[in-house]
Amino acid sequence: MQSASTAEAPPAAFNAAPSPVRRLLATDRRGFVFCLVVAGLALLPVAGLVSFAIGGGGRVWPSLIANVLPRAALTTATLLIGVALVAALVGIGTAFLVARCRFPGRSVFEWALLLPLAMPTYVMAYAWLDVIHPLGPLPTILRALLGIDDPRGLPLPELRSAGGAIFVIGLVLYPYVYLPVRALLLMRSAALGEAARTLGAGPLRIFFGVSLPTVWPAAALGLALVMLETLNDIGASEFLGIRTLTVAVYTTWTVRGSIEGASQIALAMLAIVVLVMALGRLARRNLPAQSGRTQRRTSERRLRPLGGSLAFGACALPILLGFGVPGSYLAGAALSRFMERGIPAGLLSAALNSVVLAGLTAAITVAAGLALAIAVRGARNPAVAPLAGVAGLGYAMPGTVLAVGLLVPVAALDNRIADLVRAMTGEAIGLVLIGSGAALLLALSLRFLTISARTLDAGLERISRSIDGAAQSLGASRRRIARDIHLPLLAPPLASAAILVFVDAMKELPATLLLRPLDFETLATSLYGEAARGTHEDGAMAALMIVLVGLAPVIALIRRR
Repeated sequence: MQSASTAEAPPAAFNAAPSPVRRLLATDRRGFVFCLVVAGLALLPVAGLVSFAIGGGGRVWPSLIANVLPRAALTTATLLIGVALVAALVGIGTAFLVARCRFPGRSVFEWALLLPLAMPTYVMAYAWLDVIHPLGPLPTILRALLGIDDPRGLPLPELRSAGGAIFVIGLVLYPYVYLPVRALLLMRSAALGEAARTLGAGPLRIFFGVSLPTVWPAAALGLALVMLETLNDIGASEFLGIRTLTVAVYTTWTVRGSIEGASQIALAMLAIVVLVMALGRLARRNLPAQSGRTQRRTSERRLRPLGGSLAFGACALPILLGFGVPGSYLAGAALSRFMERGIPAGLLSAALNSVVLAGLTAAITVAAGLALAIAVRGARNPAVAPLAGVAGLGYAMPGTVLAVGLLVPVAALDNRIADLVRAMTGEAIGLVLIGSGAALLLALSLRFLTISARTLDAGLERISRSIDGAAQSLGASRRRIARDIHLPLLAPPLASAAILVFVDAMKELPATLLLRPLDFETLATSLYGEAARGTHEDGAMAALMIVLVGLAPVIALIRRR
């Protein structure tokens, strides 16, 4: 006879320990599933690249190795090293001057050195090509000063070269080094430098022996961002005739018609991105925790008149070359174009398209970033935070890589939809997703999601967790806490995230160029088209609009400094 205790015992399988997957699903189900879906979307481009690359097999490689890769890889390496050197030289040097020295104009240079950030690299290249043209304003002024009549009598350095690209891109991206290095110098005391000075060390020996090793982690972090942005560039390289890996992806796809070859080059670029990100993460570990206090008032050194003049020139030159000259040229060219022929055809529709596209991207990424940040804040599931980290992978991918990788899954879904509609109605509807711009919107949202997520995560960290605990003790659900407490307190970070994403989406060229629907022009693609046709004067207004929009995050940075 079976005992009562044996008869009431649950099945053995029910008593078994839950699997790791069940444990993950058992806690924070909604947050876990949301982060899992977004992380899956972020990995879609990588899966697409692998699928295309495998589909191409080895038949594409001989042609790529013979005709594309060696030259593109060498050019890309030259460009990365050159831009990093320019950004390090200008960024570290100017940060050291404004943080540790007193000289005329220093308080203005502290924020003015950020202005080149408002100038996209392709706009900078576009402007400098006209400024330095033999009949452009700079050679004309120089010939007038030197009394030279022949336009060919004053040869200037060739801008359409690797050196020209390094000059243009380096002058735009040096603030990525300037910002973290200056912040670190303001946090740390100059006591080591003072001690070295009392022991007889000169300024150069103090800079290279004491100050430079101290700020190196912050500089390395900024240089990682500089290299990622350089890899993402396609407009400046195209305008200046530089065949980088990014340009090779674009031309292999659009000119040679080989999506498999483009995917294989993009995978090679992705390997470089992973390496750069690893270096940046290593540098971040060596950064000190921010204390919120600065040592400026005790560590400044007043420069003598000659030293002050040299410091003034060293800080003024990158602002003049990186913002003053191209910005003034664009303003003058746009005004001249407007006075002569009015507004170019298509400019207003391109501006409207840019605003709509950037607005939709900002709305989607801010909503998704808010959900990610709230999921990570209250997570009891250990898998939520890593999944949220994977969801931000898109920002590290160059726009061309992201666009090529998304084409596989989006095209597959497009074909399924078309087949389903044809089977049900007999009508051929064509490419619904790519033709409507949904693929472009997905690409931009994945690329800029990490901006909104990190901005809102930083905002949530400023809200004390004791408020959440008090609300929970009164019976409030997590949804009500997020709606009634977090959202009102997050208004400033929400606005900052929306502005940052909006501006970046308006400036984005590579992904827009590759995934836009037919006859859909934005300000960036309109400018690209005018430059490709050689009608630079018609693109001045579009370029000026992009720069003016790009000033918004720079002003926000200046107000927060």
